[in-house]
Amino acid sequence: MSLQLHLFVSGQVQGVSYRANAAGMAKRLGLSGWVRNLPDARVELLAQGEEKALKSLLSWAHEGPSLAHVEHVDIHWSSAREAHHETFSTFEIRD
Repeated sequence: MSLQLHLFVSGQVQGVSYRANAAGMAKRLGLSGWVRNLPDARVELLAQGEEKALKSLLSWAHEGPSLAHVEHVDIHWSSAREAHHETFSTFEIRD
């Protein structure tokens, strides 16, 4: 069953390669979706895939790359079907 994980990550997460590292991790885990910076200095991440891979990404998201300082992660789980969102074939960095 495909799940969807939607995260809002706060702290020192912009300007520290958080998005690039998140995209690399998601691709290695076989996930699809996107990551982007928000105007309020948070990073938003939406990923779809298998539960085990999403949990691995979630664990990584709490730490981020070495220069990041993650203070809080808002977590929203749903099934990809329940979410009524589009499905993605790749994982991309959005502006």
